[in-house]
Amino acid sequence: MPSNLDLQGGKAFGLLKAQQREKLEEINKEFMEDQKYRDEEDLPDKLDSLKNKYAEFDLNDQGEIDMMGLKRMMEKLGVPKTHLEMKKMISEVTGGCSDTINYRDFVKMMLGKRSAVLKLVMMFEDKANGTSCKPGGPPPKRDITSLP
Repeated sequence: MPSNLDLQGGKAFGLLKAQQREKLEEINKEFMEDQKYRDEEDLPDKLDSLKNKYAEFDLNDQGEIDMMGLKRMMEKLGVPKTHLEMKKMISEVTGGCSDTINYRDFVKMMLGKRSAVLKLVMMFEDKANGTSCKPGGPPPKRDITSLP
């Protein structure tokens, strides 16, 4: 492990994350100017949400999500995956040319029309927020007439 790595975070970590968010914001501006994504509804809000989510799971602060960052993302969202499934997801997003997902690939995948596992999982991020879709309490009483 490198000795210059500040594992506790603090001020240096905050500055690093701020710089990272600035770089991601520049990439977001490119997507906002791109004709391909002009028709997308609420594009600025979506890009801001994607930027925050990406920065949260970029563990190595290199501008890329590696397999461990992706694994952590999936576990936090309540959908743990095997290493083989992770490799397949990364290969699908990057087209097989990289072992990591950069921000541009991430945004293209999330805004693209193709349905990918990551895109579906991110849509259900309220699961990560701890909110439950199940109603609380005992189930309602049923009688024989309500059965199919």
